[in-house]
Amino acid sequence: MKVLVTGGGGFVGGAVCRMLLARGDQVVAFQRGEPTALMALGATAYRGDIADTDAVRQAARGCDAVVHTAARAGAWGPRADYVAANITGTDNVIAACREHGIGRLVFTSSPSVVHEGGDIENGDESLPYPARFHAAYPETKAASEQAVLAANDDALWTAALRPHLVWGPGDNHLLPRLVERAQQGPLRLPAPQKLIDTVYIDNAAMAHLQALDALESNPRCRGRAYFVTNAEPLPTGEIITRLLAAVGQSVDIRPISPKVAYAAGLACEVAWTLTGRDSEPPVTRWAAEQLSTAHWFDPAGAERDLGYRPAISIAEGLERLAASAAVSNP
Repeated sequence: MKVLVTGGGGFVGGAVCRMLLARGDQVVAFQRGEPTALMALGATAYRGDIADTDAVRQAARGCDAVVHTAARAGAWGPRADYVAANITGTDNVIAACREHGIGRLVFTSSPSVVHEGGDIENGDESLPYPARFHAAYPETKAASEQAVLAANDDALWTAALRPHLVWGPGDNHLLPRLVERAQQGPLRLPAPQKLIDTVYIDNAAMAHLQALDALESNPRCRGRAYFVTNAEPLPTGEIITRLLAAVGQSVDIRPISPKVAYAAGLACEVAWTLTGRDSEPPVTRWAAEQLSTAHWFDPAGAERDLGYRPAISIAEGLERLAASAAVSNP
């Protein structure tokens, strides 16, 4: 099978590429950055912007399936940038599938598409999309997820995965931000005791391959979304502490009122907007909401329809993360 992986240079996309290559599939990686590492493993690579229709069309030519991981993430930035990467980019992928007769599309979504601001405890796929969103990222991811699922038909089978807080060796987003924040002084969390889900990188990547295969063999999964987690919810403060400890970073976590955190997020957003700063604020209202609430999910749907079960536990994942960090920083 020849598979286009958008965002092949990213954390999840790169892991998906490596797993596909390891099992003998041909991989076409589409990414903005230099594709040298993936090419060395045997992938064909294209550099380009996911919002560029012609670039996506060219990369998809001759492929049998697509795993669409490319996206703009984060809690801050111009809405137009999120629309271009997440909505226009996804529309381009769907259009390329139609043009080239590609029959399978797996989309990397996010659990944030169903987060309305309150606790989610053992949530499943029956959760509705919120009436309104508090940041451009979840808003545009929800719109693109809905477009992918609506595109499912006899000519194109689609599914969406919602991996929650992916971490592990090679993480270039979550862990570096946590390390940077921990080095700045006490980390104030509005709800360090609230349970949240995470997922180890190999588990998240394998779920994409399982979804790709299930689209062929199991009609039940077509046009549906699935939560993908390690099925080991932990208190926010505990998982942050353990992740940082694995890379040799201590952290001083101190509780703060959720109302204070939300007010700080609003104040930062106003200040950053008025001053036109390009950097991301230390906290936003959406980030404060995420950190103030529980969000853990029932992965039974993915297990039933995709055959997904987390192969790497959090404990083993932390050991692997520590070993990788030791090699990187001897």
